[in-house]
Amino acid sequence: MQNIPKFMKAIALESANENFKLVEIEQPVPQPTSSELLVKLEYVGLNPVDAKLAKKGFPDWQYPHILGLDAVGTVVKAPVGASPSVGERVMWHADLSGQGVLSEYTTIANYAATAVPDDIAPQDAATLPCAGLTAIFALDKIQIKQGDLFFVDGGAGAVGQYAIQLAKKRGAIVYASASKKNHALLQKLGAEMVFDYQQKNFIQHVQQQIEQSQFDAVLDTVGGDNTARNIEMMRFCGRIACLNGLPPLDNQMLFRKAPNISIVFLGGAWLTKSLCAQQCMSMSGKSLIEEVQQGHLKPLEVIPVEFNAAAITLALHDQLAFKQVGKRVVEIG
Repeated sequence: MQNIPKFMKAIALESANENFKLVEIEQPVPQPTSSELLVKLEYVGLNPVDAKLAKKGFPDWQYPHILGLDAVGTVVKAPVGASPSVGERVMWHADLSGQGVLSEYTTIANYAATAVPDDIAPQDAATLPCAGLTAIFALDKIQIKQGDLFFVDGGAGAVGQYAIQLAKKRGAIVYASASKKNHALLQKLGAEMVFDYQQKNFIQHVQQQIEQSQFDAVLDTVGGDNTARNIEMMRFCGRIACLNGLPPLDNQMLFRKAPNISIVFLGGAWLTKSLCAQQCMSMSGKSLIEEVQQGHLKPLEVIPVEFNAAAITLALHDQLAFKQVGKRVVEIG
C-alpha cells in the first residue's frame, strides 16, 4: 500500500479579481468518504473557465480556494469493491463549487471517475474532460447526424476542435470559424471549410460559400452578439447549442426562425447534485477514451505548465488572452 502523507502542496487563489495571482499553500491530504476515491494527481488540464472564475470567483467558495477542474491521477485509496480501484488511473471533471484539483491529492466520487487505460498518455487524457465532454454533450443535444450542415463558431478552441472531429465521425458536413492562422489545423481535423471570424459581412460571405444553404445546427462557443448571427444562418427550426448562456435576442427573429436552443454547462451536474448526470459524465468520458483509442479523436496539443503558482498564474492569464491554441496541462508529478 502506498505511503500517503498527512499534508500536501496545492495552488490556490486568495481572492478573485482581474489581476489575480495564485499562491502555493500546504493543506492536509483530504480524507475520502465511503463512496469516494483518494487520487494522487499526475496532470491537471487548465480551462478558460478556471481563468474566468479566478477573475470573478464563485458564491460557494471559501478562500484560499484551490483552482482546477480537469484531473488525471492514480487511485491510492478506494472503497472495498469499488470501480475504479486502487492502482487504476482515472480522469474526471470536478465540481466547480468545491475545492479544485491543483493539488497533490484529491477525492472524487467513484461513480464520477473514468478509468484511463495504459495506452492513453495521461497528459493527453487531461485534455479530454471539460472540452471533450462539452463537445459530446452539445452534439447529443442538437442531435448531429449524417448529412447535417453543421457550423462550429470558434472552431480553434478546445471544445471546437473536439466537436469538429466528433461531428465528422457522425457524418456531418462541418464548417467552422477561426482566425486565418488556424484554418489549416481545423481542415485537417475534418472541417469542410473554415471562415475568418473577422470577415466583414460575415453572414453574406458564409452563405455565398455554402451556395445559399443554411445550417441545420450550430455549436456557439463564443456567445454575445454571435448568437443572433448564428441563429440567422440556421434554417427554420434549426438547432443551436450555446456554451456561454443567452444574450438578449430579438423576438421577431426568434419567431421567424423558431430555433431549438440548448444550453450546455457541465457544472450543472454538480450544482444540481444530479447523480445521474455525474455518472453520465463518467460514461461519456469512457466514450471519449474509446474514440482516442480507435484513432477517431486526436487529443489537443499539450502546452506543458509547471506545478508552481507563478507558472499557473501566467498560463491562466495567457488563456484569457487567447495566446496559443492547445491545452495547457500542469504536471503535478
